[in-house]
Amino acid sequence: MKIKILIELIFSVIVFTLLSACSNTPQWKYERTIQFEDITPLGIAKKGNFLWISDSDNNKVLKTDLDGKIIETYENFDRPMHIDMDGDNIFIPEYGADTITIINANKRTYLPIQNELDAPAGIDVNGQDYAIADFYNHRIVYHTNGEDLTFGKKGKVNGEFHYPTDIQFANNLIYVADAYNNRVQVFDKKGIFKQSIGEEDGMNAATGIYVTDKEIAVTDFENNRILIYDLNGKLLQILDENFDKPTDIIINNNKFYVINYKGRSIAVFTIE
Repeated sequence: MKIKILIELIFSVIVFTLLSACSNTPQWKYERTIQFEDITPLGIAKKGNFLWISDSDNNKVLKTDLDGKIIETYENFDRPMHIDMDGDNIFIPEYGADTITIINANKRTYLPIQNELDAPAGIDVNGQDYAIADFYNHRIVYHTNGEDLTFGKKGKVNGEFHYPTDIQFANNLIYVADAYNNRVQVFDKKGIFKQSIGEEDGMNAATGIYVTDKEIAVTDFENNRILIYDLNGKLLQILDENFDKPTDIIINNNKFYVINYKGRSIAVFTIE
């Protein structure tokens, strides 16, 4: 009897500890929505007090303030996708042109690519290094030390892709939104598979990701929700309101900006 009571006591302590840990996990809370009229946003980047938004349907990239007021408009792209900023450069994958355009002020140049792309969907840039989600080639192009490393092919097993759409360097790893395998895959910088996240959570088109030093946020496009994981792949939070076909995310200064493609808006969240 004493042993049974002791076991029950230990179990109760473990449950209490786990529940306390969960309750202490910071949670994202909805703050507001930035609504657009003539913009169909798809990708987002942020620097300082400005947002950069790719308007894929209208072949534009826009610079706005944090309330969505348009400051500058850049036109004549061919389906700009998941964009990125590095320094003063904005990098724009053109899905229809198979190129990466770079904007700095009013000057346009093109990223020299050693491997031919087929519908680049996302890019992340860190100094001289960059990684590209090469959509129709079902692979990643990772450029470092002046050379391209490519990895992946079409398939469903670990290390293979089914239309990768977004990508990010973080925590000395490469994170890939493997859209129609409904998961995030994680690789080291040699292209070696390390981890798969989210396959058991019923995602339907993992189109966008953002990774910090603590968490991984994923857009679950068809299910109109955001899934947030810790770096080990443990599901921390599901956000399932105020979305209409979310495609991209960025986290900055305790703010969480989610692009609503169909809703023509950005949902803004803050940390509790």
